[in-house]
Amino acid sequence: MRIALAADHAAVSEKAAVAEMLRAAGHEVSDLGPFDDQSVDYPDYAAPAARAVATGEAERAVLLCGTGIGQSIAANKVHGARAAVITSDAAAEMSRRHN
Repeated sequence: MRIALAADHAAVSEKAAVAEMLRAAGHEVSDLGPFDDQSVDYPDYAAPAARAVATGEAERAVLLCGTGIGQSIAANKVHGARAAVITSDAAAEMSRRHN
């Protein structure tokens, strides 16, 4: 699966770990940044990941940030993309069912 991966500055190290895990599982990962923990505007990273899904460049996107709320709001502004804050297996399943 082609997966776009993006974060904000609060989740750079987590993003690197997720990228490694996804690649080890055989997925093609496009890491859209950021690449250090310097302060960034999260929409600058969430929007390109959401656009990658909306255009078919990626099948899914994983967005990471301090809470997930800002990233999901920014991604949901992209026509053709749907984002949800996932904190459990049940939330993931309901997101898949309803999006």
